[in-house]
Amino acid sequence: MTRLVFQNRKLILASASPRRREILQAAGIAFDVIPTELPERPEEAESTEEFVRRMAAEKAKAAFARIAQPCQWPILGADTVVVIGKRILGKPASQEEARQMLRWLSGQEHQVLTGLCLLYPPEQWPRSRSEPDMDVRVAVTGVKFCELSEEEMEQYIATGEPFDKAGGYAIQGQASKFVEWVRGCYFNVVGLPVSLLYQMLQRFEAKRRE
Repeated sequence: MTRLVFQNRKLILASASPRRREILQAAGIAFDVIPTELPERPEEAESTEEFVRRMAAEKAKAAFARIAQPCQWPILGADTVVVIGKRILGKPASQEEARQMLRWLSGQEHQVLTGLCLLYPPEQWPRSRSEPDMDVRVAVTGVKFCELSEEEMEQYIATGEPFDKAGGYAIQGQASKFVEWVRGCYFNVVGLPVSLLYQMLQRFEAKRRE
């Protein structure tokens, strides 16, 4: 079966995340950025998977709404959360919050979920469409931390690294030494499951040519 390659095209990234930009650049996927800032709060009775799916779609739609001219590129919305038990760990706002998150993670397995939404404006289809088409998927990765001492936690907090990271740590940074194993996509933990994204883009190319 011939594989359709996503090339000579680019994405609109609906995120200001430097980590997502770095992953796209490393993968050779061209993109422009339209950052979005939306409140990220789960709705009542909403599961974690439903939450990241909804947020990814809302970010893609918010970026689409900011484009004045016809858009020829897919728009990518993404939302990543860290979950341990029933707790969703966002970005710690203080040293105490970072300390509490590291205590929860110490010696435990947790999950990282990223919702991906590719929004395809009507202009991208061979035949006229009146509404955008969306493909929304979720990647899940398991991560196991080793046991952390209070001294290790304090040293890590002092680096400042936890404070703009979901879950209060950066697997690609100084927290790498705390990670015993990863089950699933490593890049999902960084912030963008790039293999899943590429598969979604290939499916879009196949669908456009039907």
